[in-house]
Amino acid sequence: MATQTIQVRGCEFPNAGEALQEWYADPGWDHVILIGGKHICVDREEADRLTTSGVRFAFVHDQEMPDGSYRTMTIPVN
Repeated sequence: MATQTIQVRGCEFPNAGEALQEWYADPGWDHVILIGGKHICVDREEADRLTTSGVRFAFVHDQEMPDGSYRTMTIPVN
């Protein structure tokens, strides 16, 4: 399988927790994604561009559990 290089417009963070903190703090970001092992905050247009281009990535979000705790989860795209 060939390796593909994709340029993503956004802000990269070392882990999901830090990316989600930035996402909560800055209303300019619409999504946190995981792509190629990197956690990146992106706007809606960038997420749409990646989706329509067929790029494989996952949305990252915090899911509230029944006991009130949160778990970081990913939702695969493409």
